[in-house]
Amino acid sequence: MDLRKLKKLIDLTQESGISELEVTEGEEKVRIVKYPYPAGMPSGMHAPVYMSAPPPVVSAPAASVAEAEDAASPELPPGHVLKSPMVGMFYRATAPGATPLAEVGQSVKVGDRLCIIEAMKLMNEIESDADGTIKAILVENGQPVEFGQPLFVIG
Repeated sequence: MDLRKLKKLIDLTQESGISELEVTEGEEKVRIVKYPYPAGMPSGMHAPVYMSAPPPVVSAPAASVAEAEDAASPELPPGHVLKSPMVGMFYRATAPGATPLAEVGQSVKVGDRLCIIEAMKLMNEIESDADGTIKAILVENGQPVEFGQPLFVIG
């Protein structure tokens, strides 16, 4: 494709409100994607888009928050709790039907892959941050997880 055409396409993308453009001419194919990245955000991550204002923050008394957390979370086995570093979908295996990456009773070392969390169509491998044996897997396969949600107990 002619560089002048490519430059013109880039200029049109920047001037318009579109974020993605794909043009095919014969066997040549050009795809231009524009995402506004906040300062310091890695280029592999997309900025969140909010369609409405976030709900107002309502603070509750500290005692009721602690009571709610105790009631909501079942008793965990003793050990190190590995928490989710992001929001997404939890998967125990690399593909449907594949052998799970981690099982209860399995010995793990720092850096061993334990699960995958899919966030924004990206598969993020979650690694162990402690040596030991997996005492519990706290999330079901295919379940959505929140930031900071306990995933594994390693003892």
